[in-house]
Amino acid sequence: MAGFFINMIADTPDSIQAYRMLALKGALKLESLGMRRSHGQSALGIVNALGIKARTAKAALPLFEAKLRQEGILR
Repeated sequence: MAGFFINMIADTPDSIQAYRMLALKGALKLESLGMRRSHGQSALGIVNALGIKARTAKAALPLFEAKLRQEGILR
């Protein structure tokens, strides 16, 4: 199996916010590997605005994942 898909229906404000945070985690992971967003603010900038203070995406990723676990979004 090449990959797996998780079916998620975001139909409440809380689930929409959780989906947004998971998408932001993915963008932050890609930034830590060297990719950049083409439009708008960087994922690191968005994460910093959420209260995670880190200078690099690589440093911010484990802090952001810990925050998501604390909020119950990640296991």
